[in-house]
Amino acid sequence: MEIIKSIKKNTILILLITIIVIYAILKDNLHEIVATILEMNYFYVIIAIILYFASLSIKAYVAYKCVNNKEKLTIRESIKHNIITQFFNGITPFYTGGQPMEVYMLTKHGISASRATSIVVQNFIFYQTALVLLGTLAVLYNFFFQIFPSTTILKNLVLLGFTINIIVLIALYMVILCKKKIKDIMKIIIHLLCKLKIIKNEEKNIIKWSEKIDEFHNSSKELRKQKTLFIKGVILNFLSLICLYIIPLFIAYGLNEFNSLNAMDALVTSAYVLIIGAFIPAPGSSGGIEYGFIKFFGNFFPVVSLNASLLIWRFITYYLGMIVGAILINFDKKEV
Repeated sequence: MEIIKSIKKNTILILLITIIVIYAILKDNLHEIVATILEMNYFYVIIAIILYFASLSIKAYVAYKCVNNKEKLTIRESIKHNIITQFFNGITPFYTGGQPMEVYMLTKHGISASRATSIVVQNFIFYQTALVLLGTLAVLYNFFFQIFPSTTILKNLVLLGFTINIIVLIALYMVILCKKKIKDIMKIIIHLLCKLKIIKNEEKNIIKWSEKIDEFHNSSKELRKQKTLFIKGVILNFLSLICLYIIPLFIAYGLNEFNSLNAMDALVTSAYVLIIGAFIPAPGSSGGIEYGFIKFFGNFFPVVSLNASLLIWRFITYYLGMIVGAILINFDKKEV
């Protein structure tokens, strides 16, 4: 019941933020934006949709290879799992709801809970490593070629998002390689939070987080032995992100903006937008990620095309996955 209440509450929050964002986008140029969308070349929109599902499928293939047992999980079922998780990721802050659901769905296929947790942990490590690598390349590219004008607020937002992603990645590898040190750091942090009255019951929190660190460390043991799987997992997640990041280019083509944006600009700008989204606590990073899109892609598009592209991009990369995931949940009760 608590999960259902949380889903309902987050769904209402998403709807409210969506209404506010759409109003802000359409209020000044409603007729021009609608006309632009209706007149666009939908061939390129179809390519953008294909790229989105290609991104999901590549990540699903990595999970399938981690399971490494065709009798328990097929590639088709793995793709279905990944699409369903888009719904749970989309309705939870920081995209955290998909991982527990993925563990649950794997157990429905006869995979033990500990093994399922290990698979999800491996995939998260692959993804976070690829995310930081691509983000680093994007930051370096902009540093040398200056494709965005330097503004303090955007610079600080990107710095904050990039720092959060790097801290998460470092913490992951510290748990894998030096569990004792990360536990010592965790105890210091919890002690400070208790002193500041931010959390209560220091001992209880230390035990809880110590158990989580042990679970994560144990889940990563297999990965330390399989270096080839690690390299393949990172490379495939890197390709998955490229498929996702290149989508605005084809939306631009659909809007007949053939000279506004090139492939590298699309990749770098998308990386910056999603870096900002890393620390937005609303489900789906709603509100903040739209702000980032407007501010960064606004360097390439006129206002009407910019607003039209935002609506289409957000639908494809966020709402579409949630819609299809919700449909799959209702049509396949075996998974849930």
